[in-house]
Amino acid sequence: MAAKIDFNCDMGESFGMYKLGCDEEVVKYITSANIACGFHAGDPMWMKTTVQLAEKHGVGVGAQPSFPDLMGFGRRNMSVSPEEARNDVTYQIGALQAFASGKKLQHVKPHGAMYNMAVGDKALARAICQATLEVDPNMILVALAGSAWVELAAEMGLRVAREAFADRAFTAQGTLVPRSEPGSVIHDVNEVVERSVKMVTRGKVTAITGEEIEIHSDSLCLHGDTPGAVEMARAVKEGLEAAGVEIVPMSSLV
Repeated sequence: MAAKIDFNCDMGESFGMYKLGCDEEVVKYITSANIACGFHAGDPMWMKTTVQLAEKHGVGVGAQPSFPDLMGFGRRNMSVSPEEARNDVTYQIGALQAFASGKKLQHVKPHGAMYNMAVGDKALARAICQATLEVDPNMILVALAGSAWVELAAEMGLRVAREAFADRAFTAQGTLVPRSEPGSVIHDVNEVVERSVKMVTRGKVTAITGEEIEIHSDSLCLHGDTPGAVEMARAVKEGLEAAGVEIVPMSSLV
C-alpha cells in the first residue's frame, strides 16, 4: 500500500455562544476539515470562522451536510425523499462554499445519520452524489471504505475518497458500530494510534467482534467532539509519521 493518507476531522460544530471542540488546536495536525453547515451544528458566524481557520493552516475545506436535526446533532435517522436529501445537501454545500476562498471546496462528507444511512440506502447515496456533482463535479465525495456507496459514486463520475475511522469501532461487515452500542467510540489514545497505523500501512482493522477485516482507505477520520481529540490528533499524526506514512490532503490522492 502507498504510505500516504489524508487526515480529516469534523469541525465548526459550535453554535452561537456554545463552543464545541478545540478546532484551533486540532487544525494543526490534520490535512482536511469537514465543516458543519448549520443543519446539525454550526451557524454562519462559525462557518466563516472555521473556513478561515482551515485556510490559514493550509487545510482542505469540505462541507459536512446532514439531516435537518439540530437538536439531535444529526445523529438521528430521518425518513426523507431523495429529492429532499438532494436539495438539503445542495443548500448546505452552497452555504459553506460562499465563505471559501475562490468559492471552491475540496470535498463533501455527509455527517452522522445521513452518512451511515447512505452506506446501505442506494437512493439516499445517489441523491448525495447528484447534489455534489451539480454544485461542483470537481469536488471529492468522502464515503465509507468498502461500501457500495463508493462504487456508486465512482460510477456516477465522482472523485471518491474512501474513509476509515481512527476512533470508531467497525463491525465484521466493515460498517461502523452504532453509537448506541458499548465500545462504538474508542477513547484510549494508544489503541487509536495502533489501529490507525495498522489500517493505513496494512489495510486491516480488527472488528469489535474480534475478526480481522480488510479496509483500504484514502482518508482517516478523527471526530472533533471525541474527548481528548487534540491529544489523539497529535498522537495519530506522530504515530503515522513514525511508521513512514506521509499525511497529505485528499485532493492529492484521488
